[in-house]
Order: sequence, then structure tokens, then C-alpha cells
Amino acid sequence: MKILVTGGAGFIGSHLCHRLINNGHTVICVDNFITGQKDNLTSLLTNPHFTLIEHDINLPIDVNAEQIYNLASPASPHHYQQNPVLTIRSNTQGVINMLELARKKKARILQASTSEIYGDPKEHPQSEIYNGNVNIIGPRSCYDEGKRCAESLFMAYHRQYEVDIKIVRIFNTYGPNMCIDDGRVISNFIVNAVNGKFLSVYGDGLQTRSFQYIDDLIDGMVKMMKSQDDFTGPVNLGNPEEINIKTLAEKIVKLSGSKSKIMYKPLPKDDPLRRKPDISLARTTLKWEPKVNLEQGLQQTIESFRRILKSY
Repeated sequence: MKILVTGGAGFIGSHLCHRLINNGHTVICVDNFITGQKDNLTSLLTNPHFTLIEHDINLPIDVNAEQIYNLASPASPHHYQQNPVLTIRSNTQGVINMLELARKKKARILQASTSEIYGDPKEHPQSEIYNGNVNIIGPRSCYDEGKRCAESLFMAYHRQYEVDIKIVRIFNTYGPNMCIDDGRVISNFIVNAVNGKFLSVYGDGLQTRSFQYIDDLIDGMVKMMKSQDDFTGPVNLGNPEEINIKTLAEKIVKLSGSKSKIMYKPLPKDDPLRRKPDISLARTTLKWEPKVNLEQGLQQTIESFRRILKSY
């Protein structure tokens, strides 16, 4: 198939492009490189079945595709809080442009939504029917509300124009190709542990997260794109294995062989205290669940980061 991946030079997008090429598809990758990195795609640039286009989805684009994966948006708090207006535009005007393209080409389109739409949840674990607890004017709202609006737009296009849509809600994901300066907890911890610096833990470190390895996420996204026509989602894709941040920091220090210490800092505004997916729907409908345990995934990610940091 001919498949368009927006945000394809980013962490998740680059892994998706590699998987789709390996599966025998023709891939068109679109990215404006605000957060994506061309280096993530180096091995694909000479592949005749891969095309890279530098473009901002806030401007219309006309390409032929049978499927569209829409991943174009800053995704880490560090990046989306630096440019909140662009983040909202990418998830509103950019999403409309991609939905219009899908409508015109009669393509199936998948939206990469996020667990952030649940905000600081009052329900635990979070299932797809939970509507969330989001501060609509807080510093994270450009992303949280942008992604919530994107889901609304997808459903509106599906209901009004019968666009063939799929929505996945992605929980914390990690692995090779993460930006070393994206401000995410695992990348921050690994960089500081490898460099022998303090690991910053916010609050008492007892807030929890659930982390899935990138390969598991890509499996889920591909399965969702192939799922039955009448299943639009949204569906949670995440690892329900819960860990508190203090324990995560200690685990990364141990796995990296570091002597780094933990330094405690005040908890940021609107930082969720607990985050864990209910993946019952993904298990029953997609026959999907994560396979890579945290220790295995962290070991591979740490080795990847070591190689990158040696070049700096």
C-alpha cells in the first residue's frame, strides 16, 4: 500500500516508517523538523519505496495515499510548552487538513491521540469511556485540549462525511530515537545517569506512570489500522505495569551502572499523580498487549543513548 506518515521523522513516526517499509509498503513521510530529526530516517533515505517531504501540515498538502497515520504534533511537555500556539494549530488546523486529504483520497486515517486527554485522572486505571480531568487553561492545555479537539474533529468527519477513521490513545512510550533533550522522564534520567549527573525527581517521587516500549506501540498502531471497518476507537495503547518515578530513577541508575544520586524538586503544575491504562478494549478487539518488559526495554534504550552521547 501507499501510506502517508505525518510527523514521520519523530520518535514514534520514525519507528513506524521503518516498520511499514519492512512490511513491504511504500511510505511518504511528511515532517517540518521542528521536533523531528532527519537522522532518525538515515537508513531509509536511499530506499526507492520511501519519500521524505519537508512540510508543515498546518498548510494543505496533496499526496496520493491509501492510508494516513497522523502523528504530527510536538509531544513532550518541554517542546509543546515552548510553542503552545503551534501545538494547538497542529491539532486543529493541521488535523483538518489531514482529514480533508483523507476525505478527498478516500483513505483510512489514524489519529495518534494521547493519554494526556485524561489529564490528572480521578479514575484509575483509565478506560476509554472516562472523559478526563483536564485544566483547560493550564500550561499543558495546548497539548491536552489540542488532542481532545483532534479526536472531536475525527469523529465529526466520520459522522458527517463518513471518513474512515481510527483513533489510538498513546500512553508513555520510550525507546531508541527519543530526543535526548525532549524533557521526558526516561530520556532525562538516562542522559543524567550516563553522564553521572543528579536525577531530578519531582515531588516525593511516588507519582506513578506506565511505560511501554516503542516496538509494542507500533504493533498496536498497525493492528488498529488493519482493524475491522466499524471499529473507530478510541483505544488505549499502553503498558498497564505501573511504577513510581522514584523507583524508575533507581532502576535506571542501576541498569546504567551509574553512581548518580537523586535530587528532589517541587512538583510541576497539573502533573498527573497516577497514569495507568485499562487496555481491556485493545486486548479483546485488537488481540494486542505489550510484550517487552520494562527492564528489557530500558537496557536497549540505555545502550542507544550511550551511542548517541558518545558523538557529542
